[in-house]
Amino acid sequence: MYEVSSFYISRFTFFKFIKMNSFQKISYGLSKKLYWIAGAAIVAMMFITCADVVLRYFRMPIPGTYELVCFLGAVAVAFAMAYTSLEKGHVSVSFVVALFPQRIQGLIESITHLFGLFFFVLIAWQSAIYANDLRLSGEVSLTLELPFYPFVYGIAISAAAVSLILIFDLFKNVRKMIGK
Repeated sequence: MYEVSSFYISRFTFFKFIKMNSFQKISYGLSKKLYWIAGAAIVAMMFITCADVVLRYFRMPIPGTYELVCFLGAVAVAFAMAYTSLEKGHVSVSFVVALFPQRIQGLIESITHLFGLFFFVLIAWQSAIYANDLRLSGEVSLTLELPFYPFVYGIAISAAAVSLILIFDLFKNVRKMIGK
């Protein structure tokens, strides 16, 4: 009887691991794609700014440079959030937490990840609502008349990607907390 129940328990754990691994692969893949888009936005900002400076020397500035740089800056910051969260590149004060036992560390990290998850789910939700309002109103930028809503939808998508990373980290911390 022990061998059969042990077989089913290990089989259940194996399938649970595969689902989490697939979830992890999806969230990691999404964050890396967003990170590359953020990098491309930074490169585009650099080229547009440099071209505008050079062309201003010849009295032919690029119209809407300020708008483009602002939109690309929003893309760069928003789309890099998930990868930064994935790589633990954010600022954290962990030297005090490192003094606690593993289970207490897991509890503290679980609580902070739960708050972060709540915050980024709220950002994703409210950004999607705001982007839809902007889409329906047809609001555009002044000079180039670019619509605002795609960029706000991008912020919603990146906040959702951060939420996926935080969900995975929350599960890791809960496992750390219960000692597995």
